[in-house]
Amino acid sequence: MMKEKQISQYALIKKYGVSPGQITRLKRNESVSTHTIDMFCRILDCEVEDIMRYVREPEAKKI
Repeated sequence: MMKEKQISQYALIKKYGVSPGQITRLKRNESVSTHTIDMFCRILDCEVEDIMRYVREPEAKKI
């Protein structure tokens, strides 16, 4: 989405005040807050499903 909107990581950090840690967590598919998701959607002018998707974890084996 960033490529499509022509917004670089540098611009996210310098122009929009996004912390490098938030970008790293997104790239690593780690947990981020709904605030962070909202912020990215506003900056990129996109919908949530444009930047993320829900993947169900496999069920743990019952003992």
